Amino acid sequence: MLDEILDMIDKYERIIIHRHERPDLDALGSQAGLAALIQDRYPNKKVKVVGEEASYLAFLGEMDQVDDAFYEDALVIVCDTANTERISDKRYIKGKVVIKIDHHPNEEPYGDLVWVDTSASSTSEMIVDLYEHGQKRGYELSERSALLLYAGIVGDTGRFRFNNTTAKTLRQTSLLLEKEIDQDWFYSELHKRDLKMTRLEGFVLQHFVIYEGVLGVMKLTAEILNQFNVTANESSALVNCFSDVEGLKAWVF
Repeated sequence: MLDEILDMIDKYERIIIHRHERPDLDALGSQAGLAALIQDRYPNKKVKVVGEEASYLAFLGEMDQVDDAFYEDALVIVCDTANTERISDKRYIKGKVVIKIDHHPNEEPYGDLVWVDTSASSTSEMIVDLYEHGQKRGYELSERSALLLYAGIVGDTGRFRFNNTTAKTLRQTSLLLEKEIDQDWFYSELHKRDLKMTRLEGFVLQHFVIYEGVLGVMKLTAEILNQFNVTANESSALVNCFSDVEGLKAWVF
């Protein structure tokens, strides 16, 4: 499968990479990290990343503006998205070939090529796999691609605290750290909060509900978002803000 994907990347001159709506670190990290890997290997190819912007992740990079005509005879890769309903920018169907790369259960195996690995901590970890396999074809890991893939792994492992963090995850992370990425800068940018987000976080911490001592639930309505002048995309940065409360086994946001 890895060779088939690399063959497709080699074949197409225009490549558009999608990910899921309301992106988190892994969605954006795998998407933009893969784009950087491809662009570094093939400087003359036109590689674009698309989807709605997430202001709290803007420090990792911006999305490209692509017109419909660009999709003609193009390769489309969708990262970190289990089902088509959640793909950001529905024009993915306009491409010549669609590849799905994901670590979630394969409930909807869309696309012409499907690479799903549920043992991976993140889709970003899978992109590191692709890089390692592609080294014999001339792929190299730049500081930028390493930073993006590191961000994705950090996000989906809860900063290496979740039990999806395996020995392989840490070995691959060490490859990324060899590129001397600026971890201090990354975490500083990641934890920045503007005033409206800080106030919304306080509201969430005051109002989330615990059921039977083990399930935490918070529902943000459009009215609440409007009250704090925060978009749904921005609010996704708070999805784990009460996850460390003692006794919680699961949480829903």
